[in-house]
Amino acid sequence: MANILVTGAAGYIGGSVLTEFASQTTGPIKGSTLHAAVRTDEQVKAVSGPGVNAIQLDFSNQKAVTEAVLNNKIDIVVHTASSMVHSLSEMLLNALSERRKVSGEAVYFIQTGVLTAFADMGGWPYGQVKDSDQDIFEKEKGIGDQHPVRQTNIFIVERSKALGVTSYILPAPSVYGRGTGQWRKLSVSIPQYIRTSMRLRTVYKFPDDGAPPAAHISDLATLYTLLVTSILNHAAPPANEDGYYFPIAHRIPWHATMDLIASAMHARGLVDSPAARVWPSYERAADELGLPRLYVRAMGTSTGDIVAEKPFALGWRPEWDEEAKFLGAIEQEVRDVLEVDTVKPTVFAAIMD
Repeated sequence: MANILVTGAAGYIGGSVLTEFASQTTGPIKGSTLHAAVRTDEQVKAVSGPGVNAIQLDFSNQKAVTEAVLNNKIDIVVHTASSMVHSLSEMLLNALSERRKVSGEAVYFIQTGVLTAFADMGGWPYGQVKDSDQDIFEKEKGIGDQHPVRQTNIFIVERSKALGVTSYILPAPSVYGRGTGQWRKLSVSIPQYIRTSMRLRTVYKFPDDGAPPAAHISDLATLYTLLVTSILNHAAPPANEDGYYFPIAHRIPWHATMDLIASAMHARGLVDSPAARVWPSYERAADELGLPRLYVRAMGTSTGDIVAEKPFALGWRPEWDEEAKFLGAIEQEVRDVLEVDTVKPTVFAAIMD
């Protein structure tokens, strides 16, 4: 029996992963004890439930993090709380190292990253990248920039190896769909576009089209489940420098998507035109959407020649595709914002959470 800690369990991805783990009726996760790290008393009450031990945890306090990991005998950390602040990962890696010393058993750390770091507009200069490539880590180091996600990835690989922790990095693509967690139900990007469109009474699209990799939240949660199951079954999935897993189910055609959003919102009287207009500038788009100007093009139009192979080797079979399901569910995306949008962070704030 393992003890698994999910951080960011009140968030969109973390909450959905926790729900997926808790719903397992067979396999090694069913026999494990689930722990959920959250920030507030209110979130503790919301996330606690049958089979889930919620912990209010201050990730800036190494003593508190280490005590939480040791007292609950944590073997696996699924870290979804931040992809950009490596100090949070450092606290958890240090704590897992102490757990390994006490238990004498292997410990594991799964980091949620950001896939746009591997696209050209995200600063990736090497062209096509496959998650099965054996030089991804060295290429990330070789770029030598200060991209916060890339710096976090590099730190995790190096620090985990030094501490004897087995690590994995799942760089999240554009994720959509209604989450299944108990707190935050909505993703970052599409709901923010819808909120901004309602405020401006106009749907805007970027001057350049994009087709970023994407996955429905249910498919993404399934991939986390497959990876943790593989770990618990001692199948030794590739880790550390070779531990990159790209969760790509399909791509999102942004211009077509924004046009469908405009049509769906106009039908509800939420915007003045059934057609999307082009932003007058990327700076204006960043300011209205709450995106950092430095990363607005990468976050809004990035495509990249990014290829997923290792998730499928684990047995991942996404149920959501572009044509038959995603584009046909745009009305549902609008409806979700109207029905369950109780937490309304900016895009950048949500990424930092």
